[in-house]
Amino acid sequence: MLISLAGFAGACYRNTLLMRLYLIVMFLIIAVLIGFIIFAYVVTDKGSGRLVRNRGYLDYYLQDYSGWLEERVASDEYWSKIRSCVRDSKVCSKLGRIIDGVPESADIFYIRKLTPIQSGCCKPPTECDYIYQNETTWNPGMGLIGTNADCTRWSNDQESLCYACDSCKAGVLASLKKSWRKVSVINIVVIIILIIVYIIAYAAYRNNRRMDNDEPFGEARMTKARPSRIHL
Repeated sequence: MLISLAGFAGACYRNTLLMRLYLIVMFLIIAVLIGFIIFAYVVTDKGSGRLVRNRGYLDYYLQDYSGWLEERVASDEYWSKIRSCVRDSKVCSKLGRIIDGVPESADIFYIRKLTPIQSGCCKPPTECDYIYQNETTWNPGMGLIGTNADCTRWSNDQESLCYACDSCKAGVLASLKKSWRKVSVINIVVIIILIIVYIIAYAAYRNNRRMDNDEPFGEARMTKARPSRIHL
């Protein structure tokens, strides 16, 4: 806002210094936005949910993601803070639904469209073969528990659930990927607008310089060391 005001004042009052400051700072802002867009697409390039047979939701696996963002989210230092945020958001407790006065059945839950965080943090992975009791309560089946380490990390304790699971970390990564891509699209629109404004501001700057040099509009002063004597 301050830089925009400086540019506006420079254009209105023909202050070349303010216009020059505006152009330099705006160039840096545009460069930073372009850099962020490239960075966002690079760090969110890999990873997505896996389709599950007879399920409306996707399952998420940490090994499907890699790179700088995955390392940040998966690290103990950052995950403890992220896990607290996910738990405090009550995203899992909001999963419960009552249909015609009756709690949601397993068949209805299985065809629901869950967000990545709901799928990764609020239920055990499908391959663990847990038996549905309600949206956030699942009991072990009669057979062997799957080999996925998240199968043993699942807890019916509503303060624990699958917050310690790799699937929860993968769900957070999938959610970040989706939101960062949306932000990048908005940034692209902003950059286009800024570039148009930058071109207009540069034209105003050139006009200020021309007026400071007493040059007629559309013409540039040129001097010759040896002016020609031939006049047409």
